[in-house]
Amino acid sequence: MNKYEVLYIIKPVLEDEQYKTVVEKFSGIITANGGTIENVDVWGKRRLAYPIEYKTEGYYVLVNFEAAPELPRELERNLRNDENVFNNFLIIRREA
Repeated sequence: MNKYEVLYIIKPVLEDEQYKTVVEKFSGIITANGGTIENVDVWGKRRLAYPIEYKTEGYYVLVNFEAAPELPRELERNLRNDENVFNNFLIIRREA
C-alpha cells in the first residue's frame, strides 16, 4: 500500500449540497477500490491563478489516502469523466 495525495477543483456552478455530493463520490471511489482515506481537507471556493474554461473561481479539495498502486489510475479516469470537475487535478505519491 502506497500513500497518495489528490488535489482536484470542482467547478463553481454547483450548490453547497452538490459540492458535498461530489466530494463523497470521489471518497467513495477510493474506499470502494480498497483504499483508506486519511484526511479530506475541503479548502472551499478560491480564486484560480488563471481562468480555466472562462471561470475564475473553483472549489478546492485535497484528499490524503493510502491505496494499492492501481487505484490512482482509476481515480484519474473518474476525475476526467466527471463534468463537475476541472481537468486540472494532481495525484502524487507521498513518501512513507
